[in-house]
Amino acid sequence: MFKVILLPLRGEPADARAAATALASARLFEAHVTGLHVRPDLERDVAAFAAADMGMGAGLEPALTRMEADAEAREQAAVATWQALSRAGGLTQTDQPGVAGLTTSLQTEIGDEADWVARLGRTADLIVAGRGADPAGDLGVLEAALLQTGKPLLIAPDRLPAQDLALAGTIGIAWKDSRESALAVAAALPFLRRARRVLIFSVPEEGDGPDHAPARLAHALRWHAGDVAVKLLPRGTRSPAAVLLEAAAELGCGLLVMGGYGHTRLREAVFGGFTRAVLEAATIPVLMAH
Repeated sequence: MFKVILLPLRGEPADARAAATALASARLFEAHVTGLHVRPDLERDVAAFAAADMGMGAGLEPALTRMEADAEAREQAAVATWQALSRAGGLTQTDQPGVAGLTTSLQTEIGDEADWVARLGRTADLIVAGRGADPAGDLGVLEAALLQTGKPLLIAPDRLPAQDLALAGTIGIAWKDSRESALAVAAALPFLRRARRVLIFSVPEEGDGPDHAPARLAHALRWHAGDVAVKLLPRGTRSPAAVLLEAAAELGCGLLVMGGYGHTRLREAVFGGFTRAVLEAATIPVLMAH
């Protein structure tokens, strides 16, 4: 059960999509949403810049002015998104438990955003984060949420849905017989138990023999959800990510559950290869765990 949802707000357009995803999750579990905005520590940043200045001190004051203006604009945008979330969902603004219905609070901090996401994420039940137009870019917040908290991460789609997200409708699972997939499925159980239908997608690896793991997973999940089916997807000449996302769209999935796969380096092991391809193209929320 997800009762405490952490929502990092960066003062960017992606915040609106993350807020909509957090609201849909909160409605499903009657949860509390903690909005988090972190302003950069400009004094620290400027001191570091000055230490490496090489005699260019004249440019520090204009740079600081620009940085302060940007930080202020981002904070105002983050607060506006949080207020819009409160109004749209009818959330009561409180930081105390025990209030009936959906609730929300906003926490503002100064320092490193990824560090604060890790700190607060460890005591949340679910972290909902947005992604910009280039999810392969700065992954600091996503990495902190996924690798340093031990909690599931729900990554919002890259555009606002035309209607409310159907997180309890059809849920797709990108299954591979691995520890990463098993952890993602376990983390997603609160969603899976509420789903009308669960589809287990398996894209056979080239040269592999019959894979009985999807059928084993389906059998196990039927103890949690009634309608569970396996969909074996032919790889063909296209990438597994493209095949998976096409099938998820055709079958009406409102949420995709998956582990992280890739190369041996930590970032590549979570956001490399297949995972990154899915995140870049997915039009529905993606739930991951590590």
